[in-house]
Amino acid sequence: MSVTRKASTRWTGDLQSGNGVTSFVSSGLADAPVTWASRANEPEGKTSPEELIAAAHTSCFSMAFSAALGKAGYTPEELVTEAAVDFKPGTGITGIALTVRAVIPGIETDEFNEIANGAKENCPVSQALKAVPISLEATLG
Repeated sequence: MSVTRKASTRWTGDLQSGNGVTSFVSSGLADAPVTWASRANEPEGKTSPEELIAAAHTSCFSMAFSAALGKAGYTPEELVTEAAVDFKPGTGITGIALTVRAVIPGIETDEFNEIANGAKENCPVSQALKAVPISLEATLG
């Protein structure tokens, strides 16, 4: 069964001084304002495509990692995943750094790292973002 999610952005004005509002159509979450300045400089209370990609990547990776751990017989007490998406104006997205801190009873470090790296490679968002380098720093503790 295929599932489709929808979002939309309404933009007004030119790139430099214009602004937009991104709406999460499928979920009905609160709208998020976006500007070029929030993308290329400081967020100032607004989001950016890169922040939205980071959010998508952290949630997808966390789900993929949890599923892979479950298949290996482990139940994580906690996974805290962060993503840093680097954007260079004029070039685009240049890389993504995933960081996960995990509490998983009974797992050894080597197996933990192997499962984490597999989740990074196989998470659907990682698959969609293969055009850029994706790194992973995984910490067990």
